[in-house]
Amino acid sequence: MSLAIDMEVKTDVLCIRLSGELDHHTAESLRKQASETIEAYDIRHIVLNLEHLSFMDSSGLGVILGRYKQIQQKHGEMVVCAISPSVKRLFEMSGLFKIIRLEQSETGALVRLGVA
Repeated sequence: MSLAIDMEVKTDVLCIRLSGELDHHTAESLRKQASETIEAYDIRHIVLNLEHLSFMDSSGLGVILGRYKQIQQKHGEMVVCAISPSVKRLFEMSGLFKIIRLEQSETGALVRLGVA
């Protein structure tokens, strides 16, 4: 299984929608695309929609944490939404929810960031 990456810029928010599997085979592609988009569009916040993400390993957590640090330098925020139970468990075990907010929907996340 591969990873499909859909990115959309809404003012200073980058919406990243992932489908498939985020693992050591696909993590580098996401890291590169997200980093380039953040710099090119002066992105301040990230909404990470994981509704269709079926699997994630520690490589995926590393990419997400790296993008979190990248937007923290811009005093921004990362919000995760529409997360599956298995991926949510990985976030809970890793402690990522201590620094990344969880919303039920992408719309809710955008409202929280003042964009929708």
